[in-house]
Amino acid sequence: MRSLILIVSVLLLSVKGWSQVTPRPIKANIKTPQAKCADCKTKIETIVPKSVDGLVKIYVNISQGVTTVQYYPDRTNIEELKTAISNVGFDADDVLANPDMYKKLPACCKKPEDQGPVPPKKN
Repeated sequence: MRSLILIVSVLLLSVKGWSQVTPRPIKANIKTPQAKCADCKTKIETIVPKSVDGLVKIYVNISQGVTTVQYYPDRTNIEELKTAISNVGFDADDVLANPDMYKKLPACCKKPEDQGPVPPKKN
């Protein structure tokens, strides 16, 4: 009888462990309109994952100015991801770029008003 109770107890405990839900990654899009070249794409895609735990994927679409992220909601959140992108020097939705890092961006990835004079076209 004791062995039957022990076996049932072990089975119930093991089933309870299996029933725990593992969180599924969340996918979100973040507007990054300044990311316009391959260098900026590479910068975001390599630096951000090093600074955010729980980030599964990050992809910068430079033609659309959107960064797609996939992350575990129990380890990070969308605001932390936006902050990480802003710390690289780019605006991320409503989070403005870190000013010190923004200054280090190449001119092509800065806002039009910060790019300086446009050189004249050669004929």
